[in-house]
Amino acid sequence: MAVHPDPLFHPFHMKKINFRTDILPLKNQLYRLAQRITLDSAEAEDIVQETLIKIWNRRETWNEIENIEAFCFTICRNLSLDSIKRHGNQLASLDETQTERADTAQTPSEQTIHRDQLALVRQIVDNLPEKQRSCIQLRDFEGKSYKDIAQILEISEEQVKVNIFRGRQTIKQRFQEMENFGI
Repeated sequence: MAVHPDPLFHPFHMKKINFRTDILPLKNQLYRLAQRITLDSAEAEDIVQETLIKIWNRRETWNEIENIEAFCFTICRNLSLDSIKRHGNQLASLDETQTERADTAQTPSEQTIHRDQLALVRQIVDNLPEKQRSCIQLRDFEGKSYKDIAQILEISEEQVKVNIFRGRQTIKQRFQEMENFGI
């Protein structure tokens, strides 16, 4: 058996990246990130398609990429930011077509209150600064680690934590203000 010149090389360390099994499953998460940044569901769909095309076109270099998932999210985020710059960042609310599971343990009145509160939180999140919105989306909705978020957004882990903290504080404060005024 031939010895490889690099003593740290081991053939099992080389993970072959497969578009169908490693990248396509990220499609829904990429969509939610693009939608959270652009606040436009149709634009988010276009961005995901463009992201997947860009990733596919770079397939020759996949094995050189340390974290293919973070690479995918970074491309999606950059395309989303380019889109809002191109479209003048027209603020709209998140598309309310997202399905919510009916909770049969609640009365119709409680369900309505819960739905209204959820819509209020979405509205508050939609109006956060982009970095806070992206950090919260990736952490709270996509379950990404601070390290992954830092890599995707190209900021330090400390900046990620600060953005999440500030975003959550703003959400809590605005929610309480609106609840207190009966809005």
